[in-house]
Amino acid sequence: MADRSPFSAFCPWFAGEPRARLYVRPLGLLPAGAGAEALPLAGGRSAFALAELIVRAPGRIERAVGSVTEAVAWARGCGPTALDALERRLAAVTRPRGAFGGVDIDRPAVMGIVNVTPDSFSDGGDFLDPARAIAHGQALLDAGADILDVGGESTRPGAAPVPPEEEEGRILPVIRHFAAAGATVSVDTRHARVMASALAAGAAIVNDVSGLTGDPDSLAVVAGAGAPVVLMHMQGDPGTMQINPTYEDAALDVFDLLEERVEACLGAGLALDRIAVDPGIGFGKTTEHNLHILRHTALYHGLGCAVLIGVSRKGFIGQLSRNEPARQRAPGSIAIGQDCWSQGAQILRVHDVAETVQARALWEALHPR
Repeated sequence: MADRSPFSAFCPWFAGEPRARLYVRPLGLLPAGAGAEALPLAGGRSAFALAELIVRAPGRIERAVGSVTEAVAWARGCGPTALDALERRLAAVTRPRGAFGGVDIDRPAVMGIVNVTPDSFSDGGDFLDPARAIAHGQALLDAGADILDVGGESTRPGAAPVPPEEEEGRILPVIRHFAAAGATVSVDTRHARVMASALAAGAAIVNDVSGLTGDPDSLAVVAGAGAPVVLMHMQGDPGTMQINPTYEDAALDVFDLLEERVEACLGAGLALDRIAVDPGIGFGKTTEHNLHILRHTALYHGLGCAVLIGVSRKGFIGQLSRNEPARQRAPGSIAIGQDCWSQGAQILRVHDVAETVQARALWEALHPR
């Protein structure tokens, strides 16, 4: 009888192509413990019995959907290379995630944005004064934020860099205040000097839009402190990133580059539970790139660490709707966030904390553990 596996066409070229890469995208998510054939997604409240396998080699990408059981049977029949690749991906996808920066991510965590900047795209100038930034951060905590993400340099498209000493002057009073109050604070910076001073001031997490590539000392600072880090993907830099961004396959290209950064952090001594990845929606991506990546949110569990998504108030939401200004994009932001939660994303970075926390309460009620 002919092999009717949906994955059978992969074997003839996957086994003979040493540069072939295998990816696993969980599909058809079910409640955890739904059945013996369903595997847990990142140790959380969802499981999956279906998956899309994607095989990629230079100049070629093939996709097929089938059950996990069929995928394992295919890999066993295809040979040790395929079996090892699939087992490694499934191990990464299914492994439970520990707390991140001291925050339990068994339920989706809400990261509230505190921009101590004059020029951020959504709220630039609103909280440049430290006292106003502190008042805003406290309001976000009162609204239910699990983490405060404090940044002093805008990374909107076209933004100019800020000298590290100016960035420190903006954010350190805010970080010291909230760290002393017992809040979990993340510092949003791409400068090693600012990372070090923020960690010394009590920040618990480093959130770097450059994935620790923007400053040659960043990885050493983070690894030396053993600090949890969010590695974001950005094509180019804020000044150039929206000038004709190009990918072969946006979801896979971003995955590969994030995997390189995860491996660099592991090589420097950081534990996997101290690493989160962010595919960088809007950072060197068109609207179609953003949508393609968001549809593949579950793919990024194949990196074995927490997944953070930041879509809050971003321009493509207005482009897909009625060109609403940034402050009127909360409903679209929440709609995307809920879909990402349903794909297992553990952290959502947002401006509109109260609205997101309310949406999370309803989402949790609909998706009980």
